[in-house]
Amino acid sequence: MAPASAAATEVEVTAWAAKDTSGHLAPFTFSRRATGPGDVKFKVLFCGVCHSDLHQIHNDWGGSLYPMVPGHEIVGEVTEVGSEVKAFKVGEIVGVGCMVNSCQTCDPCTRHLEQYCLKKVIWTYSDKDYDGTLTQGGYSTIMVCKQEFVLKIPTNLPLDAAAPLLCAGITVYSPMKHYQMDVSGKHFGVVGLGGLGHMAVKFGKAFGMTVTVFSTSPAKEKEAREVLGADHFIVSKDPEQMKAAAGSIDYIIDTVSASHPLDPYLSTLKLDGKLVMVGIPEKPLSIHAFSLTSARRFVGGSGIGGIKETQEMLDFCGEHNITCIIEKIPISYINTAMERLGKTDVKYRFVIDIGNSLKSEN
Repeated sequence: MAPASAAATEVEVTAWAAKDTSGHLAPFTFSRRATGPGDVKFKVLFCGVCHSDLHQIHNDWGGSLYPMVPGHEIVGEVTEVGSEVKAFKVGEIVGVGCMVNSCQTCDPCTRHLEQYCLKKVIWTYSDKDYDGTLTQGGYSTIMVCKQEFVLKIPTNLPLDAAAPLLCAGITVYSPMKHYQMDVSGKHFGVVGLGGLGHMAVKFGKAFGMTVTVFSTSPAKEKEAREVLGADHFIVSKDPEQMKAAAGSIDYIIDTVSASHPLDPYLSTLKLDGKLVMVGIPEKPLSIHAFSLTSARRFVGGSGIGGIKETQEMLDFCGEHNITCIIEKIPISYINTAMERLGKTDVKYRFVIDIGNSLKSEN
């Protein structure tokens, strides 16, 4: 398809959407805007299923907007570009993650930290863009996105397994880089071995660190060691194992969203050790101050990364052949997948084969 013309019109899109807080997803048709001068239009090939999709369709966090087409781990092939687009061309493989717009002028935006936009970051779905239109995500056949929020996917990576990098990957990569938890030879701990945790293990090993996985499930040790390459495994509900690890770890990334105490993990940190939260428990955190003051330890947090850093992460994954471990599904399986996701019954990310299971005439 040629670059967008002045006569470009809205495009009808086939999708699956939740209509209300029941969260049930069903076929849905809507229109996306015509490809503007600065837009990239692409046909969606794959879309990852993030745990936040499950929360959003049920309005667990409040503020969900319906009808809702979820999905913010989107990979596809460019079919049209606007007249002002120079960085992308028809036929290229691209991706869109958690954001599709921001003010582009505030301090965070000018520092390539669009995820912390002071005016309003526009999320890929269940949000209202600056013009008032409702954003719809990647459980759909077509995306139209501002070029500033489109990413290049390394051609050597399998596209289905690359899709979750756009959320799960950058969510752990960003804090590892920002808090300098990427130093070769250091000891890195990962709390939780799910979609985020398994990516943290992969990045930790790629950065040359010794990696310890903390999990409440002893059954995950074999996979942590033999598949992901973790050096050590600690059953976090075993007091003796936790005691033996006291003062041995430089950095910890905590990926668990269920409420849990932090003091046991803080006790495993060395002097000046860092623990960074990327999971979002519903209840407020409770920490004994002595866990921090006794060894000058630090607790921080992080969201996703900006567009520049996300591209850096994708390029790093291409260089080191890093992808997510996935279970590929057709769109018709999505409601069952959501039920399983609620039970953490997935290794480690569902990815919808949009290209082969959701058809469109456009």
